Amino acid sequence: MDRRIQKTRESIFSAFSSLLAYKRYSKITVQEIIDEANIGRSTFYSHFETKDDLLKALCSDIFEHIFSKDLISETTHDFSCVNNDLEAKITHVLYHLKDSKRDIKGILACESRELFLSVFKMYLEQMFIGLTSNDSLNGIPKEYVVNHMAGSFVETVKWWMENDMIQSPEQLTSYFLAVIPSTMLAK
Repeated sequence: MDRRIQKTRESIFSAFSSLLAYKRYSKITVQEIIDEANIGRSTFYSHFETKDDLLKALCSDIFEHIFSKDLISETTHDFSCVNNDLEAKITHVLYHLKDSKRDIKGILACESRELFLSVFKMYLEQMFIGLTSNDSLNGIPKEYVVNHMAGSFVETVKWWMENDMIQSPEQLTSYFLAVIPSTMLAK
């Protein structure tokens, strides 16, 4: 992505996140986002059709990197050279959530919560589908197992956020994996 485009998107994301920190999603107007980002109306609309599209893009931006095949080292963590197993992926997701704590808390504190959680769950399902065993499901449809794991992980993250992320990403990963039967996971 062109550097100017990336910088503008980051400015819009930052403005939106700042507004979410103190204002309900439904009360935020595109004009307020434009003013906070210090951009023109046409610039906003060249990037996003609606405020909902902006929210979806913000969610996707948070998670897209994690699910990429080409991982890079980041300021707070480095999963670029790690085995891409379930434990590493979950821990990586949790680091991104922790790094985006302010944005995530703002999103989860308002009516945009359900939209965010549905996008989050969709990404989790994509991750779990590839890491779930086809064998040893005892006749349970794989789609059900993936839905169960994604839903359980969403609830784990909500619990973690409500408890101010006291546990490290590694600790929370160990909690989650301790309650998921190993027979569900690909070997």
